Amino acid sequence: MCFFFLQLSDIFVSFDETPQGAASLAQVHKAVLHDGRTVAVKVQHPKVQRQSSQDIVVMEVLVRAVHWLFPDFAFMWLLEEAKKNMPLELDFLNEGRNAEKVAAMLAHHRFLKVPQIHWDLSTKRILTMEFTEGGQVNDLDYMKKNGIDVNEISQNLGQMYSEMIFVQGFVHCDPHPGNVLVRKCPRSNRSQIILLDHGLYQVLDPSFRVDYSRLWLCLIRGDMPGVERFSRRLGAGDLFPLFACVLTARSWTSVNAGISCVPVTDTEDVEIRTNAALYLPQISDLLNRIPRQMLLLLKTNDLLRGIETTLKTRAASSSFIHMSICCIRAVARWTFGSLRVKGGRLGL
Repeated sequence: MCFFFLQLSDIFVSFDETPQGAASLAQVHKAVLHDGRTVAVKVQHPKVQRQSSQDIVVMEVLVRAVHWLFPDFAFMWLLEEAKKNMPLELDFLNEGRNAEKVAAMLAHHRFLKVPQIHWDLSTKRILTMEFTEGGQVNDLDYMKKNGIDVNEISQNLGQMYSEMIFVQGFVHCDPHPGNVLVRKCPRSNRSQIILLDHGLYQVLDPSFRVDYSRLWLCLIRGDMPGVERFSRRLGAGDLFPLFACVLTARSWTSVNAGISCVPVTDTEDVEIRTNAALYLPQISDLLNRIPRQMLLLLKTNDLLRGIETTLKTRAASSSFIHMSICCIRAVARWTFGSLRVKGGRLGL
């Protein structure tokens, strides 16, 4: 639809000029259509396209300067990722397509709600969608007040992301609490997860996804030869112990024992934070070695881990069960597909 010659009153009965939420790229307004439906209208800030291009140039200068001054710190991966992802995040039609794809892909999960897109009221800089309300996933008071089971939410969130990462290879990479809402469904009264902001997704290469699945299976059960083998296959090289610790946010002692067998302690968290500061050059080297598709997964893992920490469900046995099931599904499908291809070549 062309909006240039329309007034707000031509499209909406009401439009709340005070945004429901605002971020660096856009802000969201609540509005009501003439047919009575309530919608959320995401509007890109006027100068963000031009400003983002300037930001990339500044970032490139800074990254090169840091590398020149401190050769051990190589952050070109950060610049490359920003150049790749920024245009996608600024294209709201791409965000709408991502939302529809993940909604269809995970439609069997009744607990998941993805707002429907109003394509006739959307452009590259304006996205109009179904308005949905809920509390942020880290709002324990809201969940208690509304009778929402914290453990159920944590299990469902882990199950949903395990399927996205290990089985489907199409991953929503910005699950911070503002993008993950919870509520009681108005119709069924069941707990629901509302997934918002679909601008940043990572598509995983199938062979990468299967090696990543095999690595997690080894990490869960403490199979150290397997941890080394698949960490090396994913580009970590001789930094595979550091890679395992970064990936799991667990100590090397816990990784050796199997992360599903050792509970997370405050002492271990302090150890991880301390070592992160000590090994910054090695971490920088590692981030330059690993495949680029791993970088957004590391960010996603950290955001999900933060939610679990708030909900006090981190390292719960149920999360490892769901993760293992999805990893096994991914490996089994890959193995079966490979056997079928070999059988076809042999004329079987």
